[in-house]
Amino acid sequence: MARRICGTTGEPKGVILSHRNIIANVMQFRSVVDLDRSDSIMASLPFFHCFGCTATLWHPLLKGVRIVTYPTPADVLKNAELIEKYQITVLPTTPTFLRAYLKHLEPRRLASLKLLVTGAEKLPRELAESFEQKFGLPVLEGYGLTETAPVVSLNLPDNTVQPSARKGSVGKLLPGLAAQIRDPDSGELLDPHQLGMLWLKGPNVFERYSEDERTREVFRDGWFRTGDLARFDEDEFLYIEGRLSRFSKIAGEMVPHETVERKILESLGVDPGEQGVVTVVGVPDKSKGEMLVLLTTRDLSKHELRKGLLAAGVPILWIPKVVKRVTTLPLLGSGKADLAKCRQLATQR
Repeated sequence: MARRICGTTGEPKGVILSHRNIIANVMQFRSVVDLDRSDSIMASLPFFHCFGCTATLWHPLLKGVRIVTYPTPADVLKNAELIEKYQITVLPTTPTFLRAYLKHLEPRRLASLKLLVTGAEKLPRELAESFEQKFGLPVLEGYGLTETAPVVSLNLPDNTVQPSARKGSVGKLLPGLAAQIRDPDSGELLDPHQLGMLWLKGPNVFERYSEDERTREVFRDGWFRTGDLARFDEDEFLYIEGRLSRFSKIAGEMVPHETVERKILESLGVDPGEQGVVTVVGVPDKSKGEMLVLLTTRDLSKHELRKGLLAAGVPILWIPKVVKRVTTLPLLGSGKADLAKCRQLATQR
């Protein structure tokens, strides 16, 4: 058995993955990604993260693809040096590190790449477009979870008769996976084109958490309740709209934290995809169920925030009620916000 630890939005959970889960995901991945012995993968994502472990360790070992390893993806200059030196063709990374490549590198440094795949966090469209314009290489977004070992869906190079990539989506499901869209509250089966919680079933879906109580919470009749809000389009491309935990129900309305964060960054004149500037979290509120708290490293008054968001057309209900200035925002190794620690900061006096 193999164990992975995850805990982006709350207390860490022991996710137990079997050999079958990992090998199944490798087979699913390799059935749609055409790599051969002339290819090579830049393996700098941490092996103790599921994405790095499956995509840049077990996949190339079982496929027979060469890898070049480096202990951290954060050092983009060293990663680029290795990519150029060894003529790497495949780079799995995250939008956080992609932004650093865009900022610091000349196009020639990444000229050997044929496939660039991002995961772990949502890919901002403006970042993908800026990168492709500078480097001439499309950025393909995928989606996964530690509980699915991890890859669920993937955009692919669009060189087939049928479309294999669509901007704004996280691609099509990998072979062997089944999906349903369900009402987040009642569990009622919805039309796949409606927005609801994504439920999954397949050989790469984990068996259980280390705690049985957590396991019972997320499984229903063999289906894994992901906690992600999603929908499918008419061509079966999957769109992830956000984590259910990244929405607050205020006065009966679902308020998306990520949308509020993006609007705040735009009002500040900051790149909407930049990490470590603002994070919005929901905390209990007696009158409306929840209220939004903004954590920011910028000097920003509540009045300035309200004025900027109202000018951008943001509903009053979506405007954070509290603004807290912090020296730094807690981040995970992948560059994503550590929401559990952010929530702790938001509830402190």
